[in-house]
Amino acid sequence: MKNISVSKKIAIYALAIALVFISTAVFQIPIPLGYMHLGNTMILTTAFLFGPGVGYAAGGFGSMLADIITGYAYWSLPTLLIKGIMGLVIGIVSYKMNSSHKVYTVKTFIGAVLGILIMIAGYFVSGSIMYGSIYTGALQIPGLAIEGVIGIVLFYVLCTALEKAGFSKLLKRI
Repeated sequence: MKNISVSKKIAIYALAIALVFISTAVFQIPIPLGYMHLGNTMILTTAFLFGPGVGYAAGGFGSMLADIITGYAYWSLPTLLIKGIMGLVIGIVSYKMNSSHKVYTVKTFIGAVLGILIMIAGYFVSGSIMYGSIYTGALQIPGLAIEGVIGIVLFYVLCTALEKAGFSKLLKRI
């Protein structure tokens, strides 16, 4: 995203934030202290396709807005930080450090797993602080782990389809 106009950058950021927001807010399954959703798939995808800046903005702001709109506003600040850092790390490892920019590489997988581990650890720590108990914070780990695995699987399904459709060639023309 180095040599594109400001208006195209704004459009990419806005679209990425909207994709994360919609995929987080529309499909929710309650778990202890929060909810499971499909937003991680979009955080992984946008960070992989567009890099750490878009990953941070989409993950942080898209997820935070979903928390505010769906009744979890008290989680909005931790979510902004946790999901933003998650998208940033995924973007650094799977976009910046992945010269082939293919979805089936070790670096892409490491970026996805690191991002999910950051999310799980971040919500564990935040939940422990907010509720004053490590036990309470730990209650959400199984749900977050399932959400993370589903997010990674759907990320690979989506990015494989985009790769086969020649989406990366389209991105190079932008």
